[in-house]
Amino acid sequence: MKYDYDVAIIGGGPVGSYLANLLARNFDVAVIEAGNSFGEKACTGIIGKESYDDLKLPKKAILNELRGAVFYSKIQSFEIKRNSPQAYLVDRKALEKILAEKAIKKGAEYFMGTRFMGFKNGRAVLQRFNQQFDVEAQFYVGADGIRSRVAQEMGAKTKAEFLSGYEVEVVGEFERQDFVEVWVNKELNEEFFFWVAPVNESLARVGTFGSLDSLFKFLKMRMLKAGNIVEFRAGSVGFGWRKPWIKGNAALVGDAALQIKPTTAGGIAYGMFCAHALAYSLINGRPSEYEKLCRDIKKQISFGMRVRKMFLGLTQEQIEKIFEVLGSREAVELIERTADFDDHVKTVKAIIRSPRLLARLLKISPMLLRHLV
Repeated sequence: MKYDYDVAIIGGGPVGSYLANLLARNFDVAVIEAGNSFGEKACTGIIGKESYDDLKLPKKAILNELRGAVFYSKIQSFEIKRNSPQAYLVDRKALEKILAEKAIKKGAEYFMGTRFMGFKNGRAVLQRFNQQFDVEAQFYVGADGIRSRVAQEMGAKTKAEFLSGYEVEVVGEFERQDFVEVWVNKELNEEFFFWVAPVNESLARVGTFGSLDSLFKFLKMRMLKAGNIVEFRAGSVGFGWRKPWIKGNAALVGDAALQIKPTTAGGIAYGMFCAHALAYSLINGRPSEYEKLCRDIKKQISFGMRVRKMFLGLTQEQIEKIFEVLGSREAVELIERTADFDDHVKTVKAIIRSPRLLARLLKISPMLLRHLV
């Protein structure tokens, strides 16, 4: 391996390796990954079908096709369904490995098990086992997660809410394996919802953000046995802003830039779309345009932050009333027509444009309109 490159990407997760694929034909690219193998981070791995296809991600990484969701509150439920798949449940390890293999075939070089220590005299100082060395690049990209060391070195400022997340793979009976379950019960967890994402008819990924205790309470309520857990993962997520995304010859992308949906905590699609923007700006020699090219993602994050604030302020009683409205035939039909897994703004705008639905929601809390518009 050589030690000077056009672009050095710190972080070989899905977004870092995706960016490497976009750049490797045009630049000498290095990817520095702290892990010794791929897929080590906690991730449910649900990506909207439209985004997955637009991003041209590998079909081999798909574990399950999801065509709907059932939403549960404490006392009621409703479902949103389509005739065709709307999202994919993905094997993150397989996704990362396939993307890395493709990037390497295009010329990228990977430093696995290598930790980024910081910048010194314009070079990236790295450590692998007990050996410390450095590489030089014309441009550096931090794709190193929410605790990004690159962001620290850039002096990026963060204003965000950070939550611990817990997820298990558990054996059970999941007859509707093409439907995700979303459970909203503030008596079990005030901070976030619970999800049940089937891998197949007998295995599902179940998780939440907040406390580990709340997850085990939910498993008991959902009649899933703790003794049936075959895998446990933990991680963190950040909802908010980290600025700037680019400074001098360094940029942030993916979770390192907090390009994360505050509504669902998903970050793969947003990060990859911003990777496209960053690649385009670098290839065209105009890196300063990167953030401007991500304006649509910024709008989605801003909207998600308002929804997040609204959720935290709701009581369970208000949530039950919202479920009554959203579970009505008029609302379900509207959501099924407009729902987009990675574009929640479109669905909310459609609801707001419905005079009857809007009037019913405003009766629950006049503040809803302030958060959603």
